[in-house]
Amino acid sequence: MKTLVIVAHPSIEDSRINKRWVQELTKHSDTITVHQLYSTYPDWTFQIEHEQKLVMEHERVIFQFPFYWYSSPPLLKKWLDDVFTHGWAYGSLGDKLQGKELGLAISTGVLQADYQAGGANQFTLSELTRPFQATCIYTGMKFIPIFAIYGAEHHLTDEEVEQSAIDYVTHILKS
Repeated sequence: MKTLVIVAHPSIEDSRINKRWVQELTKHSDTITVHQLYSTYPDWTFQIEHEQKLVMEHERVIFQFPFYWYSSPPLLKKWLDDVFTHGWAYGSLGDKLQGKELGLAISTGVLQADYQAGGANQFTLSELTRPFQATCIYTGMKFIPIFAIYGAEHHLTDEEVEQSAIDYVTHILKS
């Protein structure tokens, strides 16, 4: 299954996790296309037809990003607003996404225990990403399980970062 990974990290060169994940993903260019929004569109002006064509060429789309204020970085939200247009992604004639899969690959700065009832954030990552799940329902896509790594900022060893990159690719190829 051909997978498009849309990476939305505003400073990926400073990232331990997302940068390593991209390095690992590029080893599988026969089935995984890596598309970095911040470096491709530094002016935040998308080539809509090109982006829609990219999505159409793949059966699965993964949004990869660090979790910011309980959501994605702003350029990914703008990408969704601009690319998933009426008449293409939704509406009476908007059927281009139906049957495709959508997944999330998220890195968080805090531990998994913080993302649960009684934890610092009170909600699970699944609960906090409901808007992405609702987007799938609205456009006829299938939401696949989230791949997440917790504690990215200060809690992971180099070995855990390496293992997360391998696990991420396995998640994409076997989901």
